[in-house]
Parts: sequence; structure tokens; C-alpha cells
Amino acid sequence: MAGNTPIVEMEGIKKSFGAVQALRGVDLVLYHNEVLGLVGDNAAGKSTLMKVLSGAYIPDEGRIYIDSRQVNITGPEDSRRLGIEMVYQDFALANNLDVASNIFLGREAVRWNLGLLKVMNKRRMEQEARRLIDRLKIDIASVRLKVENLSGGQRQAVAIGRATAFDAKVIIMDEPTAALSVAAIGKVLELIRQLKRQGASIIIISHRLEDIFEVADRIVVLRHGRKVGDLPITGKSFEEVREQVVARIVGAADDFAPTSPTP
Repeated sequence: MAGNTPIVEMEGIKKSFGAVQALRGVDLVLYHNEVLGLVGDNAAGKSTLMKVLSGAYIPDEGRIYIDSRQVNITGPEDSRRLGIEMVYQDFALANNLDVASNIFLGREAVRWNLGLLKVMNKRRMEQEARRLIDRLKIDIASVRLKVENLSGGQRQAVAIGRATAFDAKVIIMDEPTAALSVAAIGKVLELIRQLKRQGASIIIISHRLEDIFEVADRIVVLRHGRKVGDLPITGKSFEEVREQVVARIVGAADDFAPTSPTP
């Protein structure tokens, strides 16, 4: 583990959608300044678990602790106030807006607030966006560029940058390297390393085990809504890690009937 104290503790998390049990009492711990890989097959419940942490879903049972304090997360605003941000696979960017506007989307800097009429402080947002882009070493020439004109790797970088712009403690990334070129994947992985060097705690959901191996400290394996593995990476080869992960995904003992894929 990267740190010796937990920043996130999820205990006994359960979530059902009708007859489908997506999460069957999952425990998960994320330590300070750690990169944690979350893996499993398509019916594992990875995204469901992270949507519980980010406030998109409310669990049926279970407890969540942030910095050892039990919290009640009932929506995305709760998680944001706690310093938790999620970067979704589709980036959730507004293509018709520029980089600076996307970074501040929903949290715009206001110059004047006259009731229903608000005048945005465009200059301040551009300055803050430029500082953020430079701090994270993101290769974008101008924060005035529209997102629709950026490459896939640059869009992912903007989405990650937006998640870190407001003092996030925990950053969740859903398939951050999916559908990217080899060069773009390398840049995103370096951005994750950069975030860790700056003190962030990160959870990565990915089917690309080789990418997780490059940046993570530990891997948690889910299968059919249960945790079946918690594996440190340090000192192991990629082949060793892959064999252990596959063994847990394919060979974990089942004491319940197979279920339909979870959301």
C-alpha cells in the first residue's frame, strides 16, 4: 500500500436492481496517496461500486468512511463536498465549449451575480485552467480550444484535469485508457503518475490489466458482486499479477447461481 492510513473505507456494500444483486456485501479500502486498480469481468459490479462512492447510486446496505469518519452519500454533490470526483468513460465533456469552460462547467467563476443574471469571469477561468493544465503537464496549446477539436487523449486529460481542479482527495477513473492510441495511453498513464506525485488517491476501473500494472500499487478483484482478491503489485511481474487476477475471476468458488450482468 502507498500510505498507511485509509482515506476511503467501504464496508458490506450491497446494491440490487430488481432481482439482480449487483453488489453482495463488498469491502474496499483505499489508502492515502495510493493508486488502486479495480478489475473483474463484465458482471463484476465494478462501476456499480464506484457509482455508490461517487453518489450516483445509494446502497441498500453498508457503510462508507472518509478519513475514518462515517459519511452519508446520497448524491454526487455529497461526494464532491467530501473531495471525491469520478471521471466517466465518455468523459462527460461539452464538445461545443472550450477547455476552460469545460473545466469550470457547473462551477463557473462569477464576476457579477444579479439574481437570475450572472456574468462569468472568463479571464479568471482561463487563467486558472492554464495553471491547472501546466501543473499537470497536459499538452494543450490553448485553453480557448474547443473540446471537439481535441484528440481522444487530450479530451481524457481535460476530463481528469476537471476532476482535480477543486481539491479532490479521491479521483475515480472509469476505463481511462479505453479507445485511445498507444501514444495517448502513455500520456494518460503519465498523468496518473503525476497526480500521485502530487498526493492524490486514485481508483482505476479497467479491463486493460497491463495499464493498471504500470501505475497501480494494488489490485482489487470483483466477481459477481463480491470481492475475490486483493493483490499487492510491488515486487511482482506482470505475468504473476495476470495469473493471480485471472485465477480469481475465472476460478473463484461460487455458492450462488450465476446472475445477469450488473449495470
